[in-house]
Amino acid sequence: MPLKPNHGRACTPVVHRTPTLPAALALSLSLQGCTLRGAPSYEIFGAYFPLWLLSAVVGFVGAVIAHRIFVSTGWAQIVPFQLSVCVAIGLTVSVLFWLSGTGQLL
Repeated sequence: MPLKPNHGRACTPVVHRTPTLPAALALSLSLQGCTLRGAPSYEIFGAYFPLWLLSAVVGFVGAVIAHRIFVSTGWAQIVPFQLSVCVAIGLTVSVLFWLSGTGQLL
């Protein structure tokens, strides 16, 4: 099918609107992340690492360990949706690490 010519119709311009004051205020209030104490962080090898980054790494390691356990025990052929199961295990490990690091677990 051949292309039809445009016949002088121009594209509609993109309109950039400035947010109104209530929308800008609501957006700025929603961006406040940490309390006055600051973000929970730990000193490792002389540098401060945020707790969310450490918990993400621990969760990834937990998912890899769960996958290795599934493969070594033969559960990899039995467990359906293995990627989802390993991601769920990693997420659980990560959240438990986060809660224990912030002192909210116990």
